Amino acid sequence: MKNYYKTAIILSFFGLWLTSFISIENQIFSGFSLILSFGILHGGNDIMIVKNILLQKRAYSFLQILSFYIGIISICSFLFYLIPALILFLFILISGYHFGEQQLRFLNNHKNKVIVQSIQLLHGLLILFFLFEFHCKQVRDIIFDITSVEITPNYIKYSLYGILTLFSVGYIYLFLNLKKLTKTLFKELFFLLVFVIIFKVSSLIWGFTIYFILWHSLPSIIDQITFLYGDYSKLNFIKYIKAAALYWFISLIGLAVFYFFLNDIKHFNAMFFVFLASITFPHVVVIFAMVKK
Repeated sequence: MKNYYKTAIILSFFGLWLTSFISIENQIFSGFSLILSFGILHGGNDIMIVKNILLQKRAYSFLQILSFYIGIISICSFLFYLIPALILFLFILISGYHFGEQQLRFLNNHKNKVIVQSIQLLHGLLILFFLFEFHCKQVRDIIFDITSVEITPNYIKYSLYGILTLFSVGYIYLFLNLKKLTKTLFKELFFLLVFVIIFKVSSLIWGFTIYFILWHSLPSIIDQITFLYGDYSKLNFIKYIKAAALYWFISLIGLAVFYFFLNDIKHFNAMFFVFLASITFPHVVVIFAMVKK
């Protein structure tokens, strides 16, 4: 993964360089296209991962797992309609933990799970709230479109300050207690600085796309391929793509249905994030189980 992250840094700044030549509209289109490809693809083998974990005990059939997975997505979509503010809040929390857990995976062997998971949560929330703060107006508009709740700019700003303070305390704890990982901890702080630059310079969708694809989705795909097939290789990557193709196609159909019923391009950003949230909830649970396995 060391060589991968070097490539990710180069591609991240290449993505920023492209913003000088691509209009905001094309950045949004390109961002959505990448999220719909690699972004959704990285959750495309959740069913296979669950099958790999559970069916060894022959406790559930594949059809039962698939039905349960689709059921969770349907319930999440319905709850977004019923209690959007609460579900959006939970989505931000769960996404924060998911991003932080992926980024700070090297901490999973630490004996104090509560501290590790708290720092992973804070790390992921810090990434999200830096993005929110630099694009406060757009984020507030999206939140209003989803929940009909209007939040103030200070709410995002002070939330960021609070998360940053708690994260700093947690990171100081890691430096004091995990001295063998000092170099790795500094590297993650450098990556965090890279994310801040990306979010500050780019548009909301393009900045999120750079992080989500290069720093989350692709590393997650590498981890999943290693879990499913024993190691990462081009052949196993092709196997992964083939296995995920059906789920990816179904997800695109689901998004099309969302858009058909909404039929309003003005609120597409809000609808798109509701769609992502609905498929993210079960994905986070699956990856959490994979990590424990």
